[in-house]
Amino acid sequence: MNIAVNEMYQALLNKDPSYDGVFYAAIKTTGIFCRCICTARKPKQENVEFFNTAHDAILSGYRPCKICKPQYLPDQTPTEIATLLVLLEDNPNQKLSDQDLRQKGFEPYTIRRWFLKHHQMTFHAFQRMNRINIALKKLQDGESVINTAYDSGFESLSGFNDSFKAIFGVSPSKAKDKNIIYLNRIETPIGTMFAGATDDGLCLLEFTDRRMLETEFKHLIKRYNATLIRGENQHIKQTKLQLNEYFAGYRQDFTLKLDTKGTDFQKQVWQALIDIPYGSTRSYQEQASYIGNPKAVRAVANANGMNQISIIIPCHRVIGADGKLTGYGGGLWRKNWLLNLEKANR
Repeated sequence: MNIAVNEMYQALLNKDPSYDGVFYAAIKTTGIFCRCICTARKPKQENVEFFNTAHDAILSGYRPCKICKPQYLPDQTPTEIATLLVLLEDNPNQKLSDQDLRQKGFEPYTIRRWFLKHHQMTFHAFQRMNRINIALKKLQDGESVINTAYDSGFESLSGFNDSFKAIFGVSPSKAKDKNIIYLNRIETPIGTMFAGATDDGLCLLEFTDRRMLETEFKHLIKRYNATLIRGENQHIKQTKLQLNEYFAGYRQDFTLKLDTKGTDFQKQVWQALIDIPYGSTRSYQEQASYIGNPKAVRAVANANGMNQISIIIPCHRVIGADGKLTGYGGGLWRKNWLLNLEKANR
């Protein structure tokens, strides 16, 4: 761990969220370990020792705090939700009522609360959106509006039209002019991610708890003249496979087809990120010099921030000139985790 003890202790006192997951604080007097954002009373510095991972703290005999629950990832999808999502993927046109959920062993209130938090809509609205997404693909494949409406479980054409306009902003008859970006959740050891892909390649890979994610979605829709639909294509399937290999420690290079849209300068910067060797790091100054424009440090930093394909385009490999970790959209703790993973397997 290359963070000074005093710096970690100060982050613990301040409950600094940018260090969440970078380290875990174990309190010698209680035998409990916490995340740095824990709201419990803070111990004296001499009574604290720090660990890279929750696993290391547990191996040293410490118990997880009941307040901040450091043994769980803050954005991990609960097992019952993951099971329900698989159920929807297998039967996308079904309509599950609260009674249906109870019969399958799910608690409707818990399901509703999770979907409101993570998708800003109820579970029933999510199901309706899912059916509309499928309908869009059928329309673009040449299916008639009437057949699509009834095949998608809608009892009236007007109800289908209203739902379609509410989600996509256009009538079903004009849907053929829209491109499609498939959006799918990917579970990783450091949290859930959204992967987005067009027919031409991967265009999005971000952690679902990123603050600016909703804004990124809006930019994607505008930039690609597209609509986001829940589903996957061959690019997302390949992304899932290669990410699993990366997190397992035996993939160092990705061979995915990317569909990035940006200025020539941004694309040059993103390619420079891809060129950073696995397990290595560069400063913003070194990155600017690499592209032959050593004075463009700030512009390079801005272009890095516009990267929407995390890990694959590895902006986590860029650090400050002083060797310290700098801003990362997924959180500094994830940046530290990824660098440690690559360092251990290079």
